[in-house]
Amino acid sequence: VQLVESGGGLVQPGGSLRLSCAASGFPFSSYAMSWYRQAPGKERELVADITSGGGRTNYADSVKGRFTISRDTAKNTVYLQMNSLKPEDTGVYYCKARWGVIAYWGQGTQVIVSS
Repeated sequence: VQLVESGGGLVQPGGSLRLSCAASGFPFSSYAMSWYRQAPGKERELVADITSGGGRTNYADSVKGRFTISRDTAKNTVYLQMNSLKPEDTGVYYCKARWGVIAYWGQGTQVIVSS
């Protein structure tokens, strides 16, 4: 099983990034997918999630209207489009796959929002 995040980096406030998480080794289309983040000195928090079929999404209040989660079953990839980025969005972003009590995590990708 592998979850490989990419797309992080340094961006100025107000900018955009698109994170990707490429999945392999499990039936991607059966798993709900989520993005979490962890800021320095803080606990990991849920940013967004999407059901296995992609029909429903959920967002943390702090990112609603700015972030969009999506998935491409043909590519076994989940995305997080992040717009209007703020310094408080800085952190390591992790991808998570979940099916019942089974969960897999990626290694994370760093996002830094700073001028």
